[in-house]
Formats: sequence, structure tokens, C-alpha cells
Amino acid sequence: MFKKILIANRGEIALRVIRTCKEMGIKTVAVYSTADAESLHVRFADEAVCIGPPSSAESYLKMSNIISAAEITNADAIHPGYGFLSENAKFSNLCEEHNIKFIGATGKMIDQMGDKANAKATMKAAGVPCVPGSEGIIADFAECEKLAKLTGYPVMLKASAGGGGKGMRAVYKAENLKDAWDSARHESKAAFGNNDMYMEKLIEEPRHIEIQIVGDSYGKACHLSERDCSVQRRHQKLTEETPSPFMTDELREQMGNAAVKAAEFINYEGAGTIEFLVDKHRNFYFMEMNTRIQVEHPITEEVVNYDLIREQILVAAGVPISGRNYYPQLHAIECRINAEDPYNNFRPSPGKILTLHTPGGHGVRMDTHVYAGYTIPPNYDSMIAKLIVTAQTREEAINKMKRALDEFVIEGIKTTIPFHRQLMNHPDYVAGNYTTKFMEDFVMKP
Repeated sequence: MFKKILIANRGEIALRVIRTCKEMGIKTVAVYSTADAESLHVRFADEAVCIGPPSSAESYLKMSNIISAAEITNADAIHPGYGFLSENAKFSNLCEEHNIKFIGATGKMIDQMGDKANAKATMKAAGVPCVPGSEGIIADFAECEKLAKLTGYPVMLKASAGGGGKGMRAVYKAENLKDAWDSARHESKAAFGNNDMYMEKLIEEPRHIEIQIVGDSYGKACHLSERDCSVQRRHQKLTEETPSPFMTDELREQMGNAAVKAAEFINYEGAGTIEFLVDKHRNFYFMEMNTRIQVEHPITEEVVNYDLIREQILVAAGVPISGRNYYPQLHAIECRINAEDPYNNFRPSPGKILTLHTPGGHGVRMDTHVYAGYTIPPNYDSMIAKLIVTAQTREEAINKMKRALDEFVIEGIKTTIPFHRQLMNHPDYVAGNYTTKFMEDFVMKP
């Protein structure tokens, strides 16, 4: 087992990893930028190393600084959390070169599944259902035009190196294809330095449902059932729940088996998710794989009583998994609390928290790194907390979330708490009748 783990991240996920490490008797090293000097992950780690100025490029993405921090503190493993370098093949390989265990996927695995066109081809070979579309990178616009006609409109153009909705364009008519092709490639080049595109059939009225998987270094994998992540704004998730109100026992079995098949086909090691689009007829299609822990992992932990961070660490240390699959025994919902103004197009709202009162009670979990007096820097993602509730039924979970949101007080900044309050009372959400298009028609009430 590892003696000391460096957490190459910040905020709530860094604190989350630190907590599990402490429970396992493992020493921890926090890294931080000058903007994060007062963050709780810095206070609660056994050691802390400043790795640069506020800019991510000069701190949390600066591989040489993080490796140096690991070496000077004698850390024998690095946990990357999510975001930043968690799916960076170069960083995974760099850790290996320095004899530091990267608690995540290998560089080869990240390369294999990080490129979406390559991942789709791999999943097809594994026998996992995939969305009809191009077999790989589209050579030029002439091929794009031909493929769109063959696939049938509407189609979705996607950047092969994409993420976060960048480089994606839905095209409903042939006359709009050229503009979409040009703008998607331009956006992808600017964001990722790569303008390779591929195409898929646009699945209408889709649900975004992901399957949590864990694989060990002996070729064995298991799944921990699904999470419904369909409530999104600009392809960014706002809330998640498990089990999905759209799921049936038969569909859960099919999707779970497909996810395990996918993980074992590529000999996947660590925690990850297989992401699917599910149409209104409950046909499911592979969308992408995330080779890291997810923001929304706590809801899975709550319904199956399973510490995913602990399992990541055990697998990285060479411990085999049991191989059995896990099914939800309860219902859990997560609301992402962002420092944003939902009444002003979700504009970021960094600044100093003057007052903070967090909710509690049975079945309420709060993952956060902020406190009264803490100043939220403008340099990073705006998520400041995750509010997770767990109950016997979905109806009870929604009522518990309403109560918890009413108790949640943050003053000094704007947050998305008012949005979540309205969401929990929205008739379509309450009925479980929502898709990834839900937010297109959502209007905040005064």
C-alpha cells in the first residue's frame, strides 16, 4: 500500500481524496496555487506545496512542478481527481517514468479512449452499441456531405479531441452543413489545437445515462449501475440522480453488461464511466468513456455503500476487485452548487463568502472546500459545493433535497441554489420526464 499520496487537484475533490487517504492511514500532500492558499484542502493535508501563480497553466496543469512536489515530499503515488491532468496521457506516462504511481488510467488507455473517434471504433469492436455515423476522422467537407446524406439528418458534428460541448454542432438541414463544419472546426482548433471532426446521427429526445465501472489490473471489471445526468446546460451537468427514473431492470442489466464488456475488452484499470445516450425508445448508444473519477460519484457511493476513492487507491496498489456488480438500494440526488447567478444567465460570481450555513440531517451529505470568510477565486471552475441527499424513494429524495436547499445559506456571492429550488418543484422534473434538452425551455421565476 502507498505510504504517501500527492493530490494533483484543488477544491472539494482534493479534500474528498484527503479524507479517504486519512481513513486508510496514508499520508497526504496537497498542491496549491497562490490563489488557493486558504483552501481547506491545503489546511487538512499532512503537507502542502505551492506550485505556482493563480493561472491553471502555471500551477495545476504544470506537470514539472507537480512531479517536483511529489519528489521533494517523497510521495509514491499521485491522485489526479477530475479535470486538470486526470485524463492527460503525457502526465500519466511522466508519473511512470519517475516511479510514481498514477492513480488512474495508463497513458495508453487515456490515448485509446480520449480520442472519441478511436474510442467509438474500439467499442464497436467490443460489441457495444454505438451511434451510427463516421467510422473515424472525416477527411474533408466532401466526405462530410456524403456521410450526412448517408446517415440521414439530423446529424451531430463533433470534435474528435473535444470536451465540454466545444466543437459540437447539431445540423438539421443540408444547407446548414457547411457553416456548421467550418465553425466547429474553427472552435475545436482554438480550444484543443486540433480540428479533426467526426459525425454521428443526432439522437433526438436523448437521456444522458452513464454507467460507473471499476476495473483491476487482472482484467476483471464490475459496474455500480447508472447515473442520470440529463439535466445539463451547454453540455455541463447541473444535477444527477441514481437510479434513473427512466431506467427499467432489463435496460439496467443490458447497459451494465455492455459497460463491463467494454471495460474488460480494453483491460481497463481504475474507476471510470461509460457514457451512453438513450433514446425515447430505450435504445442505448455508446457516447464516450471518462477514464477518471466523476464529479457526481458520491450519489453512486450513497446508494451502494461503496467508497470509490478507496477502491481507486486499492486497485492502483494491485488489489483485485471482487468482480460482483452493484445495484442501487436507495435513491440519491446531487445538486452542483456553483458560484453563478442563475437570474443573469448563470454569470460567474466569484468573491468573498460572508455567511455560510450548510444543511444537515439524516441522508444529507455536503462535499465542499469553502467556508465563511473564504474568497472564491475567479481563475477556476465555479463549482463550490455538491449537495447530495439519499432516501428510500425518489419522491422522498426530492422532498429531502427541497428541505436541504432551504437550509443552505450562502451570503456575499450569487449561487445556483435558487435554480435548484425551482428545479425540484418543476412538474416535469418531479415526474422524471426530462431529457438533455430540458434546460432549453427552463425559465427562472422571479
